[in-house]
Amino acid sequence: MAGDLDGILVVSVEQAVAAPYAARLLADAGARVIKVERPEGDFARAYDDYVRGLSVNFVWLNRGKQSIALDLKKPEDKALLERILARADVFIQNLAPGAMARLGFGSEALRARYPRLVTCDISGYGEEGPRKDLKAYDLLVQAESGIAWVNGVGDEPARVGVSICDIAAGITAAAAIFRALFARERTGRGRGIEVSLFHAIGDWMNVPWMTWAYGGFEPPRLGLHHPTISPYGAYSCGDGKAVLIAIQNEREWGRFCADVLGRAELAHDARFATNTERVKNRLLLDAVIVDAFAGRDREAVIAALEAAKIAYGRLSSLADLDAHPQMRWLEVPTGVGPVRVIGPGARFRDEPVDPAPVPALDEHGAMIRAEFG
Repeated sequence: MAGDLDGILVVSVEQAVAAPYAARLLADAGARVIKVERPEGDFARAYDDYVRGLSVNFVWLNRGKQSIALDLKKPEDKALLERILARADVFIQNLAPGAMARLGFGSEALRARYPRLVTCDISGYGEEGPRKDLKAYDLLVQAESGIAWVNGVGDEPARVGVSICDIAAGITAAAAIFRALFARERTGRGRGIEVSLFHAIGDWMNVPWMTWAYGGFEPPRLGLHHPTISPYGAYSCGDGKAVLIAIQNEREWGRFCADVLGRAELAHDARFATNTERVKNRLLLDAVIVDAFAGRDREAVIAALEAAKIAYGRLSSLADLDAHPQMRWLEVPTGVGPVRVIGPGARFRDEPVDPAPVPALDEHGAMIRAEFG
């Protein structure tokens, strides 16, 4: 079955995570993605060697692409890239700000030469402003954007455990590219897209920022507890395992008190009668819940939560994730054999996923050079 973007040519001068993720989402949709790497390769290839000698990030982010190694300081390689771009539909790049323009491949100039081209520049902090030239590795942007500030426990901010700023930028870029391609069907013209790690994750920071700006307080760092809803978080059971519960309204709160805690009167206790009061009296309420759960193992607590129709979740380790009955997996071909990876978040009903291989460095270089002269 042909992909939805069959016939779309994407050229991505990319490295690390954000641009490769955006390009991989396009490849998953059926686009032909030519990954332009330095002669030494995308440095993400050498992040680690945990996947049978391959990098974890590289395997995750680069399936379905064609790799060509180009030295864009050489006139012949610049000329080859120009010939490829003349036939491209999408151009993505995440080199240092201004680097592609200095090489003669700035997005505005490219769209002037090729009006149907959709360009997407991914940077750390955008193309304007006093901090636009800051180096933008994910953890640094987590700190600058405030997401590390609202994460953690007590007085200790913490890194989110995945490269969330890179991922947010990649998803944001892919969504904008899909939108631009759809619009091009109507207008016949490409568009210029700018995405930055800082601005992509900044959009996600609206809830804690508005809580501070309009609510007058900073949401506290509570680890596995929600800062403005209670009870909504992790509680230990009698077997030492944790279950997370999430109360979303007063009807659920009443059922939770009566059917799970066995204390129906708590629903009408003035200290816990509304979410605002429960948040104010969180420590007292948490002690009540922990005491009620102490005599039951986690599965017994879950049975009571299910009977009361209360939302819950188990705290999964990576081993639990590996065995999770809801997980979808893919077998991705690589040069060292098939690698099992977690499947994408979206799928189309009754359409099997047949992942394409992860390329070796310059694996398609000879073919692409022959094709494009």
